[in-house]
Amino acid sequence: MAMSLFLFPHSIPSGGAAGIALLLNHWFGLSLGFSLWLANAVFLLFALNYFGYTWTFRTVLSVATTSATVSYFTMQIPLSSHNLLFDMAAGSLFFGIGVGLLIRVGASSGGMVIPALMIAFHKNWSPGKVMMGINLFIFLLTSLVIDDKIVIYAIICQFMSTNIIDFIYHINIRRIPFMSLGWRRR
Repeated sequence: MAMSLFLFPHSIPSGGAAGIALLLNHWFGLSLGFSLWLANAVFLLFALNYFGYTWTFRTVLSVATTSATVSYFTMQIPLSSHNLLFDMAAGSLFFGIGVGLLIRVGASSGGMVIPALMIAFHKNWSPGKVMMGINLFIFLLTSLVIDDKIVIYAIICQFMSTNIIDFIYHINIRRIPFMSLGWRRR
């Protein structure tokens, strides 16, 4: 929803795969949902070898849900840009929370998160910062097709969302005893 409701109306990519999806949409007229799925397909093959079947299956579900959501919202709700600053903040917030939660439960949103996690786990670096570095390259590529201002907006959104991803990833969530089934045994 962050992409289709807040960022795509301004042609702001939320990350590398979304940037590739916007380029595929621009060059070939493919729908944004299908373009997003296509941009993720290659990375899912790498994920299968590196992270295994369970993680890749969860990520495939996430990518499929994201692509379907983007397709649904872009078909049902006309993409209209509202307040740019509000849309950037809301899109970054929702995107960062979503990707951060996916990483915590052992999945990802696909796209550049896959190579970012591979590098982050191998080097013991922060996943959000690695993702920011990879996505900068994609944003520079999109600057050839999309207005330079939009790329600057994408970098700002990426900075905000990666900080939210890192916050969610590193937050210490303690389980509350009465919220689990174990409290019944007392």
